[in-house]
Amino acid sequence: MARQYDFRPARALRIHCPVAEPVLARLLAGDHQALEDDPALAAMLAIVRGDNPLGDFGLYRGVMELAPGWELFTPTATARPTAGAADENAVSSTVILTVHLPHDAPQDRIDAAIGAILRAHPWEVPVIELTETRLVTRAPEAG
Repeated sequence: MARQYDFRPARALRIHCPVAEPVLARLLAGDHQALEDDPALAAMLAIVRGDNPLGDFGLYRGVMELAPGWELFTPTATARPTAGAADENAVSSTVILTVHLPHDAPQDRIDAAIGAILRAHPWEVPVIELTETRLVTRAPEAG
């Protein structure tokens, strides 16, 4: 039996974005308007939805997954955190955006999109991951 799936090389970009606790609570309750009501999250969404290779699935653009999260950290005395105080354990409500982009997307367009994310991100040390991956696709039909 022939394999019914194939692979497409891609890159995955994960952006950890702080959100206000009430916004996260609204999102968890299914209130999609909350996506646009948090300034940091709205800025990230606007960048992904922009003219760039982020979330490019060919027939669909701006594709992304959202997951709730909480960042735990302890700022040092020299840190300038957006939440928390020096030498105290802190917790930040977070939304994790995962977007995929084609492995062959032009590097200058990727650099421009990531640069825009870095400029818009409110954290002193943004948590952004770029990894190589393979997406499972349907196998081409035999012709």
